[in-house]
Amino acid sequence: MRTTLLALASLAIAGTATAEVSLSIPVDLGTQGSVHAQSYACGEDEAFSVHYVNTDANTLAIVPLDGEDRIFVNVVSASGAKYVSGANVWWTKGDTATLENTLDEANVSECQAQNGAASE
Repeated sequence: MRTTLLALASLAIAGTATAEVSLSIPVDLGTQGSVHAQSYACGEDEAFSVHYVNTDANTLAIVPLDGEDRIFVNVVSASGAKYVSGANVWWTKGDTATLENTLDEANVSECQAQNGAASE
């Protein structure tokens, strides 16, 4: 009986741990805010779109990484626009960008903006 209850409790805990959670955070664009997208190609990889959210208080980049959209937050940089999400850095300057995993020195991608930024 105890073993059965323990097994059922384990299944119940595992079920809640794997349940998909969705979170929505409203962002007030303010008076000068904007949202726009830019397409990039990195080497031989397929092109992807990065969405930039610029508000009066925050600047974010939403970058597709490892099969999911990751939110990168703008940080101070000497040149260009630098965004960070965990160990990942997305750094843009002009028509070029770099995607880097700071925990893996070999994991750096040089990217080029594609023509025609899509505004939203």
